[in-house]
Amino acid sequence: MSKQFFGTDGIRGRTNQGAMTAATAMKVGQAAGTRFLRGTHRHRVVIGKDTRLSGYMLENAMVAGFTSVGMDVVLLGPMPTPAVALLTRELRADVGVMISASHNPYEDNGIKLFGPDGFKLSDEDELAIEKMLGEDLALAASEDIGRARRIEDARGRYIHAVKGSLPSTVRLDGLKIAVDCANGAAYQVAPSAFWELGAEIVAVGVSPNGKNINKACGSTHPGLLQETVVSSGADIGIALDGDADRLIVVDEKGQTVDGDQIMALIGSQLAARGDLRGGGVVATVMSNLGLERFLQGQGLTLERTKVGDRHVLERMKTGGFNVGGEQSGHMILLDHATTGDGTVAALQVLAALVQSGKRASELLHLFDPVPQLLRNVRFSGGKPLEAASVQAAIADAEASLDGKGRLVIRPSGTEPVIRVMAEGDDAGEVEAAVASICAAIEEAAV
Repeated sequence: MSKQFFGTDGIRGRTNQGAMTAATAMKVGQAAGTRFLRGTHRHRVVIGKDTRLSGYMLENAMVAGFTSVGMDVVLLGPMPTPAVALLTRELRADVGVMISASHNPYEDNGIKLFGPDGFKLSDEDELAIEKMLGEDLALAASEDIGRARRIEDARGRYIHAVKGSLPSTVRLDGLKIAVDCANGAAYQVAPSAFWELGAEIVAVGVSPNGKNINKACGSTHPGLLQETVVSSGADIGIALDGDADRLIVVDEKGQTVDGDQIMALIGSQLAARGDLRGGGVVATVMSNLGLERFLQGQGLTLERTKVGDRHVLERMKTGGFNVGGEQSGHMILLDHATTGDGTVAALQVLAALVQSGKRASELLHLFDPVPQLLRNVRFSGGKPLEAASVQAAIADAEASLDGKGRLVIRPSGTEPVIRVMAEGDDAGEVEAAVASICAAIEEAAV
């Protein structure tokens, strides 16, 4: 059975259309609640959300779903995705829910589910829940309907936890930090955590109104933070996305630093202390060849997976790694969290900045990325990648880049698009390789 609702990161879509309706959200609550009604204890679900307007609607629908099958609900309000994972474990809950569409615009929303261990659900659990969405589920007896309550100290609990990812001797005194929270879930907790550690904070993207999440701000739109860092004279800038599981850094000169450089820093620092597990770092096929070469120079490996932090996490768990992530800024540090946590990753960067005595531009430029080019080719139907002409173009491009670069071609999992990426030491060869493959795909897709 293939999944119809769950994608690579839960269920996501335009609100009040398709799967992202209140009716579906209630049904997901009933199905997930039924799936995790295990044992004779009183069952509990933790629900958090980001700051989207539709979060209220979906939250109420899911409360109705979970309570109708006999689960008690603990509401966190606007909180980062990693906070939901953390509090699911801390509160001994049976399941956790994050209502968020991450870095998408406010019109979209999504549902992410966590098991009692704080990790995202397995394929087996997601498939079981999908199957139940089409079934009539047993509802709780009148006397067994669940209760819902909101806990007021959720923010404090999460702030305490993320601060605990640093040694008690590390403080951020003397640092001026610009923080962009994307008008999203971390708009209160991230600036507070940095301030409590002694930093001077210049905060932007901290005035959510339900419709401005990720709008011209945050990790996917770093221009606002770049301007803020330079104009305020900040030592460094921290950009999170809507649900705060992603991190992009801006140095004191206003230059952006992506996830590859952040992984290089954290991985090499842990290795120097003897704390890096797995002998390297896990990243996706999209991470730059420069990162791979840098790690090799440190005697470390780069393990590559398919795109998606879920695949990164699976490889980390099976291979015993404790550092992984994506070029886009998802940072998974298993010593401190069970899922991507932009605030925890930012604290590791800030601690390194304090301890090194260097400027951010010196600390965070550990390698020169090789030229990399990504283009998307939209098609209306068929399987153009199977065409002989496309296969020939790919073979020619691989031959031209042999030993000097890399080629990644993959269909999108969410839309009729083929993504063509090439990277190598010669920018001209990279551009020619991508152009030839895209042209072949376009011709085959006619």
